[in-house]
Amino acid sequence: MAFFTLRLTEDDVVEMIDQRKLPLEISYVKLKSYEDVYGAIKNMIVRGAPAIGVSAAFGLYLGGKSLLNSSEAKYYEAFKEKFFKICDFMFSARPTAVNLGWAIERIKSLVIKDKGKTVTSIVQDIKTESLKIYDEDIEINKNMGHYGAELLKDGYTVLTHCNAGALATAGYGTALGVIRAAVENNKRISVIAGETRPFLQGARLTTWELMEDGIPVTLIADNSAGLLMRKGKINTVIVGADRIASNGDVANKIGTYQVAVLAHENNIPFYVAAPLSTIDLKLESGDEIPIEERDIDEVVNVFGTRIAPNGVEALNYAFDITPNKYVKAIITEKGVLYPPYKKSIAEAFGK
Repeated sequence: MAFFTLRLTEDDVVEMIDQRKLPLEISYVKLKSYEDVYGAIKNMIVRGAPAIGVSAAFGLYLGGKSLLNSSEAKYYEAFKEKFFKICDFMFSARPTAVNLGWAIERIKSLVIKDKGKTVTSIVQDIKTESLKIYDEDIEINKNMGHYGAELLKDGYTVLTHCNAGALATAGYGTALGVIRAAVENNKRISVIAGETRPFLQGARLTTWELMEDGIPVTLIADNSAGLLMRKGKINTVIVGADRIASNGDVANKIGTYQVAVLAHENNIPFYVAAPLSTIDLKLESGDEIPIEERDIDEVVNVFGTRIAPNGVEALNYAFDITPNKYVKAIITEKGVLYPPYKKSIAEAFGK
């Protein structure tokens, strides 16, 4: 790919593509503090559950490094106390994407395990672990793509919603990773991308990313999906996920539930591609998943231009829940999981 989503440079700067400006402008931001990384997650410079998790890990490294200059955090217990406050701050950036908490807990566990080491050594271990999370994400996505590509036949047209590609991960992608893998296996695959109001991730990001890779893509208004399904123009649906409950209920970008219901009504398979880190075993069902509400300005404005009357009330839920009964299968790095999900998910985790 000619672009990268994010990376940690040799001089300890987090660079990431500014997804708010795509596709009209390709620019990268340089983040030099954990506060900068928090702001990038909060303001959707970076988005997508896996990419948020990797970003948080890099941000925590910057946070730990900043404590090396603090005389108050010279020793382990003081460092741990201050560092865990940074972890709590980072966790508050966005509540729905489980990878954020997963990455933070992984780094916190490392710090607990490192008791007895010098603070300098602990910070170096945090850096090493964050880079490991980054590398693992790319490898996981490629494994997911390998398994998911088997579900796509030559000549298929795939509908996707939001952006679950390289831009939503450290690289390669989840839903789009499946499509990439199928294309790499010489299958002729075309994509229909829903625009994904109100932030237009499908229109701005998915179409741009696929065009960069030379994969045929057609943009549609979100409310065209049902018509195209009924006309036989869509063979399958693949989406990503921000959190999956232990019963297979899926939280994903707002509008996913509607697509799943339409696919079910039209006998079209609806697949979810997500790493195991996106599955929250602590949650019995999607009813327990917190749904982020964002500023209504994203609904009443488009790129800074107001489209609704002044004073109108609006709602801006960022995600919705798709019940497991609409999910044909969940594609993971350990294989394709089928209902009943309580059983297949537990087995994937070795339980």
